[in-house]
Amino acid sequence: MRRMLAIFLVCALVVGVAAGCSSTGGTPKEKVINVGSVCCMTGGSATFGKSSSNAIAMAIEEFNAAGGATIDGVKTTINYINEDDAGSPEVGASAAQKLINQDKVVGIIGAIMSKVSLAVAPICQDNKVPMISPTSTNPKVTLVGDYIFRACFIDPFQGTAMANYVWNDMKLKTAAVLYDNGNDYTKGLAENFKASFEKNGGKIVSYEAFTDEDKTVDYKPQLTKIKATNPEFLYLPGYYASDALVCKQAREMGLNVPVGGGDGWDSPDLVKIGGTAVEGAIFTNHFSKDDPSPKVQAFVTQYKAKYGETPDGFAALSYDATGLLLDALKTSGSTDSATLRNALQNTTFSGIAGAYKFNENRDPIKAAYILQIKNGQQTYLATVNP
Repeated sequence: MRRMLAIFLVCALVVGVAAGCSSTGGTPKEKVINVGSVCCMTGGSATFGKSSSNAIAMAIEEFNAAGGATIDGVKTTINYINEDDAGSPEVGASAAQKLINQDKVVGIIGAIMSKVSLAVAPICQDNKVPMISPTSTNPKVTLVGDYIFRACFIDPFQGTAMANYVWNDMKLKTAAVLYDNGNDYTKGLAENFKASFEKNGGKIVSYEAFTDEDKTVDYKPQLTKIKATNPEFLYLPGYYASDALVCKQAREMGLNVPVGGGDGWDSPDLVKIGGTAVEGAIFTNHFSKDDPSPKVQAFVTQYKAKYGETPDGFAALSYDATGLLLDALKTSGSTDSATLRNALQNTTFSGIAGAYKFNENRDPIKAAYILQIKNGQQTYLATVNP
C-alpha cells in the first residue's frame, strides 16, 4: 500500500511539473506552444533551407529569452519544429500535414520555394493555420486564401526591377532569357522580365527553356541558340546551382555578355560553383548585408557570431517572417487562428529586410536591391523602389 502511494505521489509530481501548475489550485504558470517551419534542408537548394532555419531558430530563441508572450493570460514560450521538404511539393505537403495534425502548430513559417509553398498553402488554408512564407515570390501563393502571407516582394516587381535596371541604368537594348519551364518561380520571373523589358522598348532576341534544373547539367543546346542572336544581356531567373553552371558553359562558349538573375542566386555556392564565370553578374534581392542601418548591422553581427557565416536574404526574410508571427502572437495575446490571422493582416512591423504592412493580398510592398558579384563577394549596387 505504501509503495502504491509513493508511486502515485511521484506520478502526480511529474504531471504537475510538466503542466507548469501553480501550488494554489492547478492554474498554469506557463505553457509552451509549437511553431513549425517547412524548409528545403536537402536537395539542390539546401543552402536556402539552412539559412532560413538558422534565422527562424535565432528569432525564436531571442523571443523566448526576452520572456515570450502572455497568451490567454498565461506566460508562453515557443517550441520550434522544422521539417525538411527536400525541395519537393509532395514532401512539403506531407510535412505541413504532420506539423498541423501531429504537432498542433499555431502557425507555419515557409515554405521557402514557391513550388513547395503552392502545395503547402492550401493545406494551411483548409486547416485555418496561418502560414507566412519568407521567400516565395510567386504571386499565386498568397492568393490561395486569407491565412496565407509572405515576407518578400513578388515576381512581377522583381522581374520588372531587373528589366528597368538593364534598360535604364545599363542602357542595354537587347536581351536573351533562359529559364526552367517546370518551375513556377523561374517561369514567372522570365515572363515578367520579358514583358517589362519589351514595354520599355527593348527586344528579347531569344527566349529559351529547359526542364528540371535538378537534373539538367548540359545547357549548351539552348546557349548555342542564344549566342547566335547576339544579345547584350542574358537573364537567368533560376536558382544558384543551375545558373552557376549556365554561366560557366556560356563563358566556355564565348558568350561573354553581362548576366543577371533573381533572388534564387542568393547563396555562397553561386561563386563556389560558378567561380570567375559569375564575376560581375548582378541579381535582385530582398536584403543587403552592406545596409548601414544599425538594426541590420546588429543582425549581421549576431548571426555571424552564432553561425559563423554572413546572413543572406533568406536568413533576413526568415528572421522577419518569424518576427511577424511572434509579434502577432504577442499583440493578439491569443492562439485562436482567426485572431492571429487578423493580427498579421493589420500589423505594422519593422524588420531587418524592411518595414511590413500587408496589402489586400497579404503581400508587403517593398524595395528591391540590385547586388553584384565583385571579387567573389556580393556587393550593393542599387535600390529599386516599387
